[in-house]
Amino acid sequence: MEFIIDQLMTWWQFTLAGVLIIIGWIINLFGVDQDEPLVGLEFNEMPHMRPITIETAGKGFWGAIKMWLLGVRTWEIAKDWNFSLDGEKYVIPKGFVFDGASVPKFLASWLSPTGVLLVGGLVHDYVYKYTVLLKKGKKSTTDPMTQKEADALFRDIGIEQNGFHFLNKLAYWALRIGGFVAWNGHRKVGAKAL
Repeated sequence: MEFIIDQLMTWWQFTLAGVLIIIGWIINLFGVDQDEPLVGLEFNEMPHMRPITIETAGKGFWGAIKMWLLGVRTWEIAKDWNFSLDGEKYVIPKGFVFDGASVPKFLASWLSPTGVLLVGGLVHDYVYKYTVLLKKGKKSTTDPMTQKEADALFRDIGIEQNGFHFLNKLAYWALRIGGFVAWNGHRKVGAKAL
């Protein structure tokens, strides 16, 4: 038994992921499947994305270590991505840069930033940057959203898309606790969607 506990502590990342999987499985046993749409997300094709080069040259040893430990891959939308929410049509325009779902690096091997949370992460990152969604035709936007509304949209899109209630609610609460850093950073820049 001591050996097993020692291994669980040594490989804590795998232990944590295993515990979360077991908790999610137990929750799903009690019938939390979502049959009715939460936000009515519809789209014809997945977003076309291009990876942005991670600049490492000239960073020096410590800069390269920092980039390796803290840096994240970013993606550029290569073609306008059209989608609808509750029948209203929106677009994320070509050229928008985002980092996928903000998954902590130590969990990224278990939960890819461009995996099951991709679509919710893309819409969420756009709203975080601009506080609005761009309507199809690119001439108008939604009313500004709050950070809480953007986080709830991310959660609900994820639940509709992948059916993982526990995972999406866990990601939602992580955003509610720590998302203010990114939200406030974008507010200081004051980027506009139009």
